[in-house]
Amino acid sequence: MISTLIIYSSTDGQTIKICKEIASRIKEHNQVQVVSLDEVKQLDINLYDQLVVGASIRYGKHKPELYRFINENLSILEMKDSAFFSVNAVARKSEKDSADTNPYMHKFLALSKWQPSNLGVFAGKIDYQKYKFIDKYMIRFIMWLTNGPTDLSGVYEFTDWKKVEIFANQIIIKN
Repeated sequence: MISTLIIYSSTDGQTIKICKEIASRIKEHNQVQVVSLDEVKQLDINLYDQLVVGASIRYGKHKPELYRFINENLSILEMKDSAFFSVNAVARKSEKDSADTNPYMHKFLALSKWQPSNLGVFAGKIDYQKYKFIDKYMIRFIMWLTNGPTDLSGVYEFTDWKKVEIFANQIIIKN
């Protein structure tokens, strides 16, 4: 059985939720473990057959720790069957919801030395009630600029779970 390590970098929890959904979809075919970018430092990633990395966007950027992890583990990532997906609110728009059309995926590929062959983009979630004051109003302003939801009492989950399922199936098919 193939062993898969799913590594996440999440700001508000939607990326973790997506990683767990992928894990639940592939666990019949793969031994799977889900860990945070911080926790992965304690593991030997060489022991896994497959690596999947999911990372969220906040204010237009993936966390610097993501790029640090990639740079420190580039040879392993290139040697293994691996995949990457980005979670961002701009992917809620159909014209920006794929690896080919999403500006944050383009930015990731331009900044990263790792060029995974399996790429995914998923729309995230806006939960104004969970945000600190500054984040709440900054995100609301960004949503206003991009014609997104601005009602501060709302929770808006944009994730297309069918797309997550398709991505998970692509991971299984590779095996």
